[in-house]
Amino acid sequence: MKCPHCKTEELKPTMIEEYLPAMACATCEGSLVSLLSYRHWAETQKPAASATAAGMTAAVEASDTTTAIVCPKCGGVMMKYKVAGGVSNRVDVCAVCDDAWLDRGEWELLEALQLSHRMSSIFTDEWQRRIRHELTEDTRRSVLTRAIGEEGVAKVEEFRAWLKQSKHKSDIMAYLYKG
Repeated sequence: MKCPHCKTEELKPTMIEEYLPAMACATCEGSLVSLLSYRHWAETQKPAASATAAGMTAAVEASDTTTAIVCPKCGGVMMKYKVAGGVSNRVDVCAVCDDAWLDRGEWELLEALQLSHRMSSIFTDEWQRRIRHELTEDTRRSVLTRAIGEEGVAKVEEFRAWLKQSKHKSDIMAYLYKG
């Protein structure tokens, strides 16, 4: 079986974690993981206690295949799933073979984000919708910050929080729209 990233190297058996087998590429250091094996591992292994994800994420260096890749087993195009809003990495999954491709360092990134035991959640519509929502909110906040500055945004967010609590929200909004 050839590496879906390098396309020439043969994948060789390895262990990502104790009791979690994978097929790895010695050249690009990516790994193909059976999600069936992964689910069994996640159910039977306890998560290790780890430091806070924020500090560890910066130290993890992970590559990401930006182009579509082909499943080394069936030849189908693998779907890309964003890991989190704050990182650009995506895990590639073959829906037919139920295998995931992890680029170099992505397993360590999942561990740093405390997602190694919850990787299956990443592949859900709910997870992907939440990430898109977070990215949209971050973009909206950045646009507003460029327009009115950080201090202005802080005031707007304070007002927004107060407005959410108000039982007169619709009256207040109507007044502001007419202003």
